[in-house]
Amino acid sequence: MTQLSDFHRERIQSVLQASPLVPVISVNELDDAVPLCQALVDGGIRVLEITLRTRHGLKAIEKVRQALPDAWVGAGTVTSVAQYRQAESAGAQFVITPGVTESILEFGVTSESPLLPGVATVSELMMGYVLGYRQFKFFPAEVAGGVPALNAFRGPFPDVTFCPTGGIRRDTAANYLRLANVQAVGGSWLTPEDVVASRDWGRITDIARGSLGDLK
Repeated sequence: MTQLSDFHRERIQSVLQASPLVPVISVNELDDAVPLCQALVDGGIRVLEITLRTRHGLKAIEKVRQALPDAWVGAGTVTSVAQYRQAESAGAQFVITPGVTESILEFGVTSESPLLPGVATVSELMMGYVLGYRQFKFFPAEVAGGVPALNAFRGPFPDVTFCPTGGIRRDTAANYLRLANVQAVGGSWLTPEDVVASRDWGRITDIARGSLGDLK
């Protein structure tokens, strides 16, 4: 059984250490991708998860990688190996899935784009753990048990760390980040749909800067 390499673990570790907040970005208009991500970076965000929930996701990753070389740019909502391959080709520096399958976990072991697999249960976590994964996305965080669940996970898996995402708000993010096994928190509150639709990039920067400030 091929095991995840130290390189892959260290790469994901670097991503999670780069920013305590990871915006979940859905690009509805391709021309908005770069200014939206620039606004987040201007607010202090260094990790950008561009989801494949829209048809523009892959192209947006390409454009943002070129425009913002100092940011970590990855693909989110990857649900198949085929999408994983497409994200690699688009230049994604990391891949995040909402859940796990054996094929995705096995593909991630040798992929050029390191994987942060999504889990909601201990059984799913163990599927990745046996292959060497030690960092996971916890999704949907609030529905799957939130802070108490992550506290419970720490007992049997003291060497595992998480990026919880799903239902987390600006005023609850700090509750997660206080946990010893949480390195970063993902959320869509950093990119409100109405603000993005109005292209109020200054407001996006303010939300990002304010959200980071709340953590101090």
